[in-house]
Amino acid sequence: MPDTVHSLEIPATKKSWLSRDVLFISLSACFADLGYQSVLAIFPLFLVLTLRQPVWMFGLATAISYGPGAVFALIGGRMADRFGAKRMAISGNILIPLLSLSGLVTLPGLAIALFSGGWWARNFRSPPRRTMLTQAVTKEHRGQAFGFLHALDIGGGFLAALGTMLLVLAGVTFTHIFLLTIIPLLCSTLFLTLVRVGGKIAAAAPSAPGTAQQSAQAAANQRVYHRLLLSAALYGFSSFSIGFPILTVDQARHGTAIHNAAWAILSYVVFFGVSAVTGMVVGKKIKGGIRTLALWGYLLGGLAAAGMGLVWYTGTNPLLYYPIVGLMGLSLGVIETIEPTIISRLMPSQSTGRGMGALTAMRSLGLFVGNIAMGLLYHFGAAWSYGYAALLAIVASMLMLTIPAAESSGV
Repeated sequence: MPDTVHSLEIPATKKSWLSRDVLFISLSACFADLGYQSVLAIFPLFLVLTLRQPVWMFGLATAISYGPGAVFALIGGRMADRFGAKRMAISGNILIPLLSLSGLVTLPGLAIALFSGGWWARNFRSPPRRTMLTQAVTKEHRGQAFGFLHALDIGGGFLAALGTMLLVLAGVTFTHIFLLTIIPLLCSTLFLTLVRVGGKIAAAAPSAPGTAQQSAQAAANQRVYHRLLLSAALYGFSSFSIGFPILTVDQARHGTAIHNAAWAILSYVVFFGVSAVTGMVVGKKIKGGIRTLALWGYLLGGLAAAGMGLVWYTGTNPLLYYPIVGLMGLSLGVIETIEPTIISRLMPSQSTGRGMGALTAMRSLGLFVGNIAMGLLYHFGAAWSYGYAALLAIVASMLMLTIPAAESSGV
């Protein structure tokens, strides 16, 4: 059995990892987030405040988005391996503006359907786009490349949240904000068309049986891969849409409706700002990925969720929500940089799309359950929702830490 870590790499070069392709893929991510994160910032407020639906309805909307979205992620990853990552990434990306149309309707069911359709397209696109990035850089630079991708990706979200907050304060209607988001989403697709990598990777030729050491390493890689997917799913059960903290902050304020909404969206700004910086820092210090993922990704995310619940339960100063949301952003930056980097090192090049699709799918399945649970528990009080999330995130981190150091040393 060939070594699944060392058989997949392009010969190393002295060129900078920040190539034209890495830049365009990352800029595509930036513009995509600039569009759809604006939608995510106001959709919970639109659904609950404008369409007058209960909070559990938002939980249902996100669950519908994430659940079937797992299937779309698997399909997108496998089709990237079969037909080429670039072609599949563009196909999914061009349908994401369905999200933008969700704010142009008055029927809650139709709004949720459009929102979900756009999110399914986003899930279909994500594994092929990550696959394109692995093709653009060598193994030793993948941590930096994924960190840079996350920084621009979340940087777009930061600008989206900040811009949305200012538009809300200026009195711009939700409908006009939804319409504006279509422009950066189209720009995102344009950048993907300019990328040169992303073609179909031919299957590796059968090779002679490896040494016992190579076979043992390949088996260890598979065990790490499956444990990572299981932990990602379990952490997904604890995860929730950032829309829940937005609603929590909105409900904790006692000003006018517009100012409450602006304060709520500010939490989104803090979240993305911290997460973008984290991606750049973590990408340069990717060694020791498994332990860093468990402690600074999953465990920190759980502690931040516990902090949200504690502030709500005690009724202390709502300004405390902002540093806690910042910790959530830090946690996400670690997770979104390290998880795909590890997958890219464990999977053969011709199967990278399948690995990325499985990672996205497992997280989406977890988010499907997590958002339903968050929505239902929120009915009894926000502290119950965040307490549930904290518990499962901590368990996920413990599961990740059970991977033997000898097996995780290669990633």
